[in-house]
Amino acid sequence: MSLEGWIMFALFWVVFVSTPGPNAVNCVQNGMAHGFKTSLWGVLAILTQATLFLLLSAAGVTALLAQAPEAFFWGKLIGAGVLVFLGIKGLLNAHKPVPHRNVSARTIYGRSFLIATINVKSVTGYFAAFTQFVQPDVPVWSQMWVIMPTALIITTISYTSFTAIGAGLGRAAMGAVLNVWVRRIMASCFIIYGLLLGGTSTPVISQ
Repeated sequence: MSLEGWIMFALFWVVFVSTPGPNAVNCVQNGMAHGFKTSLWGVLAILTQATLFLLLSAAGVTALLAQAPEAFFWGKLIGAGVLVFLGIKGLLNAHKPVPHRNVSARTIYGRSFLIATINVKSVTGYFAAFTQFVQPDVPVWSQMWVIMPTALIITTISYTSFTAIGAGLGRAAMGAVLNVWVRRIMASCFIIYGLLLGGTSTPVISQ
């Protein structure tokens, strides 16, 4: 990958992981509910998912998925249903105090990994990255030595920042009404993302 290509890829990835989506919302919610240090398990889950998706994309699985409309259709419906369920649950619990309890790292990690994996933004984003920035005349695995560290470092900075924002909101002595509305907005985002996910069409591969 040329220097110009790397710069373009890095800029693309900054926009990709910095645009608020299900992962960002989940990181903010984790920070508010569990504090910064504990919520880093959620960031680790996102990095795990990112690593797997990068490797699968390099192996051509993303392109294969795009060519299997039926699998993509059912996958996006399942993902949409999970996000909408989480959003409705968040709305119903918005008026309740944020539970200050010990939550296992496994719970935070598992939930964050699930949200990251079912996010159609991930599928289309990785697909776009590998079709636009990988040089076809250069072995893909040799390019991964540049692509993976760049993507994972930017991903870490972005979602750690979202987690810190959530932790800061949790520490701030917000009034009960404001806190309820913040949580309602976050829960509504999950529902919106779920509905958008359900209506997303299968990525089209250019011939």
